[in-house]
Amino acid sequence: MQQYTAEDITKIVKEENVEFICLMFTDINGIIKNVEVPVSQLDKVLANKITFDGSSIDGFTRIEESDMLLHPDLSTWLIFPWGEEHGRVARLICDIYKTDGTPFEGDPRVNLKRIIKKMNDMGYSHFNIGPEPEFFLFNTDEHGNPTLHLNDDGSYFDFSPVDLGVNVRKDIVLALEKMGFEVEASHHEVAPGQQEIDFKYQDAISAADSIETFKLVVKTIAKENGLYATFMPKPVQGINGSGMHINMSLFNGDDNIFDDANDMLSHTAKKFLSGILKHARALTAVNNPTVNSYKRLVPGYEAPTYIAWSSKNRSPLVRVPAAKGKSKRIEMRSVDPTTNPYLAIACILDAGLDGIASDYPLMNEVKDNIYEMSEDKRREEGIVDLPSTLHNALKALRKDEYVQQSLGKGLTNSFFAAKNAEWARYQQTVSQWERDTYMSQY
Repeated sequence: MQQYTAEDITKIVKEENVEFICLMFTDINGIIKNVEVPVSQLDKVLANKITFDGSSIDGFTRIEESDMLLHPDLSTWLIFPWGEEHGRVARLICDIYKTDGTPFEGDPRVNLKRIIKKMNDMGYSHFNIGPEPEFFLFNTDEHGNPTLHLNDDGSYFDFSPVDLGVNVRKDIVLALEKMGFEVEASHHEVAPGQQEIDFKYQDAISAADSIETFKLVVKTIAKENGLYATFMPKPVQGINGSGMHINMSLFNGDDNIFDDANDMLSHTAKKFLSGILKHARALTAVNNPTVNSYKRLVPGYEAPTYIAWSSKNRSPLVRVPAAKGKSKRIEMRSVDPTTNPYLAIACILDAGLDGIASDYPLMNEVKDNIYEMSEDKRREEGIVDLPSTLHNALKALRKDEYVQQSLGKGLTNSFFAAKNAEWARYQQTVSQWERDTYMSQY
């Protein structure tokens, strides 16, 4: 992460013909919000004096206490590599503060920093996150709106001309690299029209920032290519959905706490893992926060549906990749890209810290394919299901006070309000499947 001072940014603005600055933050749903100001307001930006109406943002605050301040994190400074016709546009990611000068507890980024401080107080320096976000590319109609036609018929690691998304991926990668990303790989995924681009692991805050920036870049570049990119987990039935596996490792300085002297999973790592499995059902509400998320979490499409761990197969919730030394990590496979990354990383980290601090027994490693096990065999192995709907995940979160405190009271209340309303709207919707199935029968 490059560090910038106010003086650095003032100089770059002049040298690079920057005319506008986007002050970005996210709402409780992980949707990027933006206050754009002309460069004439740069001094106010750098002095943390830009205000906005927090009552207009989902999950933020009530109308009678609506004034909020944007405190930009100068290390997030970058210039967008597009849209220069009116001068270049730069961005800064901001933390939200109240007018009394204190951080706003309802800001997901501020909350993640709270959990990181807890981690630091326990003696750990940083939590590395390596995300694997997937997305679909759809053709658009003459008005630029998305159709239901995927842009190719490719499959896993296919090469052009079958993989028609290759040029878009190249454009995305080039844009990301101009913005400072270290892209490790890009390829076609299993389903038609499905893509994956992986970038290098970062500390928790930087990783969450990068995930949000990545989504913006993907959608922007896809649009420039006449396509529509979506991070919706399951836009088309009958094919694999899009996930965002989260690879994680806990460090103290240069030492990877998850690796022992024999390149095996350390005792601390197993304790951390026990905390994740203990709170897995409640974590699902945060990691898979939409009605559509649960159309992906079904057997038969490579997405996990059972709470277990393994180093041998990819059917459980958590996998331990074959890596050594500083690369030793665990991979949570349920997370999808509709999650708010600040909330997901905070809750996953805090669940792991609970495992370290507590004495939860770690279930045995599952070496067989869980999808091929009978229900009796799963019960014998102590394997339970992940929640099958958003409603059930919210019930699990309601029962888990620890994960609620990982979010904090304000975010917990806002999250329940938003997601209960989403589930209520879904329940009231009559689908085409219902009409096809019941109208003629009854």
